[in-house]
Amino acid sequence: MKHRKIVSLILVSLVGFAAASQSLEARLNTAVNALEKDAQFKHATIGFSVVESKTGKPVFEKNPQTGLAPASCQKVITSVSAFELLGKDYRYRTTLAYDGKIENKNLYGNLYIIASGDPTLGSWRWTHTGIGPFEEFFIGTLRKAGIDTINGNIIIDDSKWESQSTPKGWTWDDIGNYYGAGARGLNWHENQYDMILRPGKKPGDSVEITTTDPKLLIFSLVNELRTGAVGSGDQSIIYLPEDGFIAYVRGTVPAGKETFTISGSMPNAANVFATELGNIIDSSRIAVYGRVKTSAYMVMNKEKLSYQPIKLTEITSPQLDSINYWFLKKSVNLYGEALVKTIAYEKKKFGATDSGLSLIRDFWAARGIEPSALKMLDGSGLSPANRVTTEALVSVLQYARQQSWFPSFYHALPETNGMKMKDGYIGGVRSYTGYVKSRSGTEYSFSFIVNNFDGSPATAREKIWKLLDILK
Repeated sequence: MKHRKIVSLILVSLVGFAAASQSLEARLNTAVNALEKDAQFKHATIGFSVVESKTGKPVFEKNPQTGLAPASCQKVITSVSAFELLGKDYRYRTTLAYDGKIENKNLYGNLYIIASGDPTLGSWRWTHTGIGPFEEFFIGTLRKAGIDTINGNIIIDDSKWESQSTPKGWTWDDIGNYYGAGARGLNWHENQYDMILRPGKKPGDSVEITTTDPKLLIFSLVNELRTGAVGSGDQSIIYLPEDGFIAYVRGTVPAGKETFTISGSMPNAANVFATELGNIIDSSRIAVYGRVKTSAYMVMNKEKLSYQPIKLTEITSPQLDSINYWFLKKSVNLYGEALVKTIAYEKKKFGATDSGLSLIRDFWAARGIEPSALKMLDGSGLSPANRVTTEALVSVLQYARQQSWFPSFYHALPETNGMKMKDGYIGGVRSYTGYVKSRSGTEYSFSFIVNNFDGSPATAREKIWKLLDILK
């Protein structure tokens, strides 16, 4: 009799478990169908994949094999790939070296700054990477080496990476703004500058550009800015291509502010770095009889970059897991582009976006994700031409869970709407990829992408969050 009761209880439990699973699938299906009928999503394409994290068992799928523009959820792929192909403890190394000889506090030769693509050089996110600490380190190194006078040039060697900083597919509206900063062999201050503005008092007034910090090395700054309504926020766009010399600033900033700051991407960070390096040297009273030269300057002037440098010291970046924290938490596009090129440099000895992306696709192909499911043009997701499937994103999440570095990756994911997930937004795209634990204790890995929705991004977000809440 007891045996029969136990069997009955087991059967009831199994039926209840199956009903609960079906209920979740059914509720998700109902919610997705309702979203598709919503006027805002009438002409949109939705991809949605959910699996039980522990078992990998599929829970729900909607167009899981359809390639969609993932926006910043693409960062999940770049992040996990970097952990595996570079390592959690990877550090960038910027080398200070010289040729010739040092005698009587004179360097009879050139000083070299050999860049490795470190995206944190001059960054404000760590106490030891900022401009002040770099100045102390640089001057301290010369003093320690017994150099008061440089009789040659200071050469900034950023030739280990390709000269093109912005990946294919980035749009004209993005490239000149801070989030559109591409990655080069020498990156400085996250390749970002601030533009300080003085708006007019009422909508429609002109806006004065008072200064930029750091100073931009361009010929012309064409100011077409106007003031918008009070509280309207930053609606400005800076149009300035890489290596460009004429910038156009258009759009609006809110009226009534004493000052207002917008941020742009440096057209060539090495040039800004060279200028700031000159200022550092002048203030330190170290004499330089040559000039500060970049690799680009030497190429333009048909000067060869050939030398046998003697290493003085090197500047090391924070570890990759620390860089990844800011990459995911604050969605820093520059870091994604730097990581892709770094993978290429470490594996192929030259930092190029196409090579890095090819290596990433090969890595995932060996782990069951078809290359056609990862049509990536960049490492950050900024290009609207990227195409990734939600199934591939969930597979990457599931792979990450099995790795020793997973706690670092998980910690870096933002906590949004009560879920540990990366979110993404570009024109017409909303995406969410991450992990969630339900009230019953079941953990899910999921990816949701919608392309070509209509209307307000904020309204679309609220509707998607309501759908994702079903997983809780």
